[in-house]
Amino acid sequence: VQLQASGGGLVQTGGSLRLSCTASGFTLDYGAIGWFRQAPGKEREGVSCISPRDGSTYYDESAKGRFTISRDNAKNLAYLQMNILKPEDTAVYHCAASPNYFGQDPGRYNIWGRGTLVTVSS
Repeated sequence: VQLQASGGGLVQTGGSLRLSCTASGFTLDYGAIGWFRQAPGKEREGVSCISPRDGSTYYDESAKGRFTISRDNAKNLAYLQMNILKPEDTAVYHCAASPNYFGQDPGRYNIWGRGTLVTVSS
């Protein structure tokens, strides 16, 4: 049971990336999916999350208007479309799943996987 984030890379300021989150060993309708990031020397922070049923979403202030979270339960994939990227978005991005929590507290998510590195050059 794990998740794998992919799609990171090096992009210039103002560019876009789409991150994917692939589940193995379980289905993504298991619960809420959250995207988190951790920059060097900083704590992990929540970026966005999406509920399993009605598709409700939440965005951190830093992501509002620039990032879009989505999920395709049929394909067992979740996505984070990131536009107008800034150097401060540089971090390792992780996706995580929680069966009974919808929010930005990483401690409430119980399934994690490898992250993907996003580097935004100025």
